[in-house]
Amino acid sequence: MLYSDFQGLKLSKLGFGLMRLPLAGSGPDAAVDEALVAQMVDYAIKNGVNYFDTAWPYHGGTSETVIGRVLKNYPRESFCLANKFPGHQIRDSYDPAEIFEQQLKKCQVEYFDFYLLHNVYENSVKVYTDPKWGIIDYFLEQKRLGRIRHLGFSTHGSVQMMREFLEQYGDKMEFCQIQLNYLDWTLQRAKEKCELLCEYHIPIWVMEPVRGGKLANLPEADAARLQALCPGESCASWGLRWLQTLGLPTVILSGMSSMEQMQDNVRTFSEERPLNEAENEALFDIAEHMKQSLPCTACRYCCEGCPKGLNIPLLLDIYNELRVAPSVNAKMRVEALGPEKQPSACIACGKCARSCPQKIDVPKAMREADEILSTLPSWAEVCRQRDEAERRSRAAAHGAT
Repeated sequence: MLYSDFQGLKLSKLGFGLMRLPLAGSGPDAAVDEALVAQMVDYAIKNGVNYFDTAWPYHGGTSETVIGRVLKNYPRESFCLANKFPGHQIRDSYDPAEIFEQQLKKCQVEYFDFYLLHNVYENSVKVYTDPKWGIIDYFLEQKRLGRIRHLGFSTHGSVQMMREFLEQYGDKMEFCQIQLNYLDWTLQRAKEKCELLCEYHIPIWVMEPVRGGKLANLPEADAARLQALCPGESCASWGLRWLQTLGLPTVILSGMSSMEQMQDNVRTFSEERPLNEAENEALFDIAEHMKQSLPCTACRYCCEGCPKGLNIPLLLDIYNELRVAPSVNAKMRVEALGPEKQPSACIACGKCARSCPQKIDVPKAMREADEILSTLPSWAEVCRQRDEAERRSRAAAHGAT
């Protein structure tokens, strides 16, 4: 197993992300297959994995409970457990103490090795920094008390939002978890995010290294191209080796749903094997083919005459992401802008298209973005569904006792 040094800790480069655990059955109410999770954790620990990452909303709240029961079988000092505060979820009020105490109880631990502000983005940053809730101050106090060993944050927000947050709280954040893979290196401006974090000397944790499985299940022609270059190598392994090539991440989290995925990932991290030039070029060719992005250069000529004052380069960034894979995260970013700044606010006057050096049909892109967004649930609805799933899991647990 490959390891990183973090403040004297020896952390496995491969971390077990506990958001996509194996299920015993199918359907929205399928329970986590705890027996298989226990086998996967045992295999991971025996092969050197010592970092496990859960969160309040994962699997309707059961991820914390399951990993708490499973890790109880191992010495506490033999693993690092990470958890997160759900300030990104839309609620009427936020009580960090109540959530934190429940998390410790569910995970059956007295402290968390790593604790994160979950998804600091354009809307949630207002929650995390609001003195009314005292969230950051509370967790800094828990760190002082030793109940949190290291405090950081995760984010799906923009580079500008990250910079503003770091200007205010960068000296208090010890690490940052971002979505990083060879597709999002340019699609979500992950390269710029890495550069920003390096500027602040903040270690980088990786989530979505194979983009929720998208990069592990490439189209047949793309997969065949990679197989020809490196026979027997899985598509997922290519994505993880690309991250080795960067040399930036401290921990790379992979959400594994089967023993086969666990074994494949452990093999990949058994030795340092960064991509060579030809392999790296092949991956970026595949990424460009997958993106088929509109060639916006963010010159902002389009913004100068927009009667609605839209941030068109930002909206085109989100549109490019939606074309690759419609996601709630993209919808969340759009909703943070407010209704008057979303693609639906475009009146198709055409001034932007006439001033665009790249000849982008901006009104068409805004219309198509709005059509895709209309098919996705609102972030408020996602939060409501997660709260309901959590209530059901609590009721089931209570019934079992």
